[in-house]
Amino acid sequence: MPVPFTPDDHARLAETFEAVVADSATPGGVLACGTLGSDPQYISAGVVAPECGDEAPTLSTAYDIASLTKVVATWPLAGQALSNGLLDLDAPIRDFLPAMTGEMPSAEATVRQLLTHTSGLRASTRLDHYRGSDLPLHELLCREPLEDAPGTHRYINRGYILLGLALAHVNDLPLDELGSVLWSRLGMTETKYGPLARSHRVAPTEQRIVGAPRIWGTAHDDNAALVGGIAGHAGVFSTPADLALYADRLLTAYANDADAALGEWLRASLVPQAAIDLGLERGLSWILATGGRVAYHHGFTGTSLYLAPDTGRYLVICTNAVYHGNARTKIAPLRAIALKTISAT
Repeated sequence: MPVPFTPDDHARLAETFEAVVADSATPGGVLACGTLGSDPQYISAGVVAPECGDEAPTLSTAYDIASLTKVVATWPLAGQALSNGLLDLDAPIRDFLPAMTGEMPSAEATVRQLLTHTSGLRASTRLDHYRGSDLPLHELLCREPLEDAPGTHRYINRGYILLGLALAHVNDLPLDELGSVLWSRLGMTETKYGPLARSHRVAPTEQRIVGAPRIWGTAHDDNAALVGGIAGHAGVFSTPADLALYADRLLTAYANDADAALGEWLRASLVPQAAIDLGLERGLSWILATGGRVAYHHGFTGTSLYLAPDTGRYLVICTNAVYHGNARTKIAPLRAIALKTISAT
């Protein structure tokens, strides 16, 4: 049976959220917390951004979800491709990309290794180094030497860039179109790759250069921006309502056969694949905590998504904390209380 959030849970979340906003960790944002089969409850704090005046963020405010793209786009699309026989977890990624010749060290990484950040590919992603090259991006990345021996966990965006390129190739459709079809099927009508028009409904992110326009409606991630905002590792925009719906769809698929393929993929993804740190392991894409009872992922801009399948709980954090620069440190208390709250039984 689902374990609902208590009034005390909501109070602690709201108190911590207000505190991080007061500490200028983020202009504001929205939390969504709910249990399987019930309507989520939303907690709003602060404003969308100073540029939007006193406009409070709502369940329909669009946020750049950054690396949540990995679990909202690439991970479910990979599961779909596996189910359709278009991918193989333990085959090298080169098998699912356009034909290449010559030495391709990074092409030998398997789909599983890319999903679990154990590929040994270069961790520092600088696609700007490839400006002006005549070779396609997948070949440039595959020609790179490995930085580590495969098997050790190290967070690597490159792997998800390759996965995005492979998904487009095996499906013969652009990644953004694949995403649109998936999200439409799940009812997520406000989730999409950018660009989005600037408005009070879209949370702006960082101002990189004083006097220059603030990033607003386009991908904050440099490497995603360099490939037009559509990539396997970042670039998706979504709303608190859509992410809550997505979480509910995942938990429903896990709990019953409403979407058997998605439920099977989620169950397979919650099996530990590599150690990250004390008490944390990597599944297929997801970070696993509390002995695998909680799966979660963060986005650099200040977003997070938590699932607790056994208790039917989910929790969404949507903020544009990167508005003030590096978001990670200042919103850490909010992420900590979110993990603690959803882990309770």
